[in-house]
Amino acid sequence: MRPDFLRAATPKRQRARACAHALQRGFALASAIFLLVVLAALGAFMIHFSTVQHATSAQDMNGSKAYQAARAGMEWGVYQVLRNPAFACGGNTTLAPLAGALSGFAVNVQCTFVQATEGQLPNNVNLYRISSRASLGASGSPNYVERELQAQVER
Repeated sequence: MRPDFLRAATPKRQRARACAHALQRGFALASAIFLLVVLAALGAFMIHFSTVQHATSAQDMNGSKAYQAARAGMEWGVYQVLRNPAFACGGNTTLAPLAGALSGFAVNVQCTFVQATEGQLPNNVNLYRISSRASLGASGSPNYVERELQAQVER
């Protein structure tokens, strides 16, 4: 008697192998489609994540610029109070458009004057509260940025 591995395949065995082979057809295609869907979803997530990160970075940069524009307005107001005796404090002033990296920012400076008495003796002190607000874009829009700084000066 011959061993099993040397026996010739009978037609019955050939049909059994063919049926088993037919059942396994298409499995690689299903795996490939699944893999393509997963990779496409991962790519879409990475594109979305990159876009959000870029927009956040741009907003952060605009926030820093708004701070610098508000600081420029505040320093202008302090300069007017300390160096310009004819400066009339008590209203809002919109600064001329800034140049360079701060162009496009609207800067509004508000000055409030208060006269206070200090100590036991009647010692009058002039206090000036400078408030500077810088903004970029339309209020309510997703790209709107605003910063406000305040300073108090005694003269």
